[in-house]
Amino acid sequence: MAMRGRALYDFNSENPGEITVKENEIVTLYSEQDIEGWLEGTNSGGQRGLLPASYVEVLRNDCVSSINNNISRCASIPTGGFDSSCKVQSQEPYNNAPASSFTDYSGLPQQHPVTPGSDDDWDDEWDDNSSVADEPSVVGGGYRNYDGTGPSTYNVSTSSMPRGAQQAKSSATVSRNLNRFSTFVKSGGEAFVLGKASGFVKDGDKICVVMGQYGPEWQENPYPFNCTIDDPTKQTKFKGMKSYISYKLTPTHMQSQVNRRYKHFDWLYDRLVEKFPVISVPHIPEKQATGRFEEDFILKRKRGLIWWMNHMTSHPVLAKCDVFQHFLTCPSTDEKIWKQGKRKAEKDELVGAHFFLTISTPAAPLDLQDVESRIDGFKAFTKKMDDSVIQVNATLGEFARKQIAGFKKEYQRVGQSFKYLSQAFELDQQPYSVGLNQAIAYTGVAFEDIGDYFVEQPKQDLDPVMDLLALYQGHLTNYPDIIHVQKGALTKVKESRKHVEEGKMESQQADGIKERCNIISFATLAEIQHFHQIRVRDFKAQMQHCLQQQISFFQKITGKLEEALQKYDNA
Repeated sequence: MAMRGRALYDFNSENPGEITVKENEIVTLYSEQDIEGWLEGTNSGGQRGLLPASYVEVLRNDCVSSINNNISRCASIPTGGFDSSCKVQSQEPYNNAPASSFTDYSGLPQQHPVTPGSDDDWDDEWDDNSSVADEPSVVGGGYRNYDGTGPSTYNVSTSSMPRGAQQAKSSATVSRNLNRFSTFVKSGGEAFVLGKASGFVKDGDKICVVMGQYGPEWQENPYPFNCTIDDPTKQTKFKGMKSYISYKLTPTHMQSQVNRRYKHFDWLYDRLVEKFPVISVPHIPEKQATGRFEEDFILKRKRGLIWWMNHMTSHPVLAKCDVFQHFLTCPSTDEKIWKQGKRKAEKDELVGAHFFLTISTPAAPLDLQDVESRIDGFKAFTKKMDDSVIQVNATLGEFARKQIAGFKKEYQRVGQSFKYLSQAFELDQQPYSVGLNQAIAYTGVAFEDIGDYFVEQPKQDLDPVMDLLALYQGHLTNYPDIIHVQKGALTKVKESRKHVEEGKMESQQADGIKERCNIISFATLAEIQHFHQIRVRDFKAQMQHCLQQQISFFQKITGKLEEALQKYDNA
């Protein structure tokens, strides 16, 4: 039910989905309950969107008409509330505001909700019916303090007050972004850069960045391994009422097999995306509601999962993380061990702002101007690569369709034409023409067989390339968010420098912001370096494979034509 509210302060929208309001402007609200510190409403200009809950005072019906009739008088009242004639007592907007008005947008640990009712729900024997959100120490059971202790009781400071309501101070603080949709905020990057995250990180949880030949890179995994995915098998449960496909995984460092369903991959993907905000977690093949048990779809999904697994095991950080190792090594039938690892992953405290505490970097700091230049160059590269990948994928897809339908049809038409010619020659009934008639008939068969070759060939050369392009399209959609986190950190450094120059911030505080930005920059550049390394490896191998298959394909066609040619030698 819609209700009215009054804007306590000016708010200028800076991001999609927000609306601009002026102080004392009457807005229409669609709910009195805020969502993580934001309310949805419509301003006087008819624009609908989000605005901070702490900027708005909800009005009761008996006050709305009074406000509309006396807006000029109310506008002259000092910020803090109306006088008694408006039936709203003057108050300090921050000291007395409810805790829900000051939501923490730091990106601290939150559990991803599980979507119920899909065809990929967890098996009963794998599921955990207890709600982890109800446990007080569990990630996702509510926001937590920046030190990781207790439920959130947001301490208000000028850095978290609404824009336009901050009081001048002798020591300025770098502003915080109120947009809860910002990747920089959701990832925890902002909270980390501003020094709002602290805690102890065990040696086993540290992620090391080292200086390589071409710049920062992730420290190599000392125990590399691979994992094969084979034997997709249709299985049932609930006495055959529910069916699913199970894949057999064999990690080389364990020499033991486990069975996993698609939804297990999906769960793992969610955990990894939540944990690693500056690492590109490859996308798993998309879900499909229909045709899930058709052979072509199963084989295509298998190919996609193989590529996904290859990128996972190739990444020095992802391959070693606990949740991935749990996914690979937990016996399929051991419900207890699985649930223990599942709970541990979902309670992981080292996510959001605390994730960045795990990154260990070289002692020598980076030149942030050089970092910014390299990030801008990579941003332009990924944009160009994304455009070209889309174009190549569309071109190959069209070419494959022509081979499967058009080329086959054309070769069959040619083959049938030669057969008709042979049948016409048979009416001659001359003994010396029998050999020629048979040779022409064989030529017709040869062309029809070549048409069938074209139908099967995309599976050998074009489809694998398109599978690779699909995986890299997923990577390329990840990088804008990763770049945004690093760019956000650089922006905070620039703001802190300005405050120091104006004498509003101590240089020691600005140095801390720069040092933490340096950590994010090391991690971002290391991830970029890893991307380029696997890109060169993957595209080199796949293009070689494609050309080899094309050569074999045309050699096969040549062989068929040579067989037809030999028939004429004895004609």
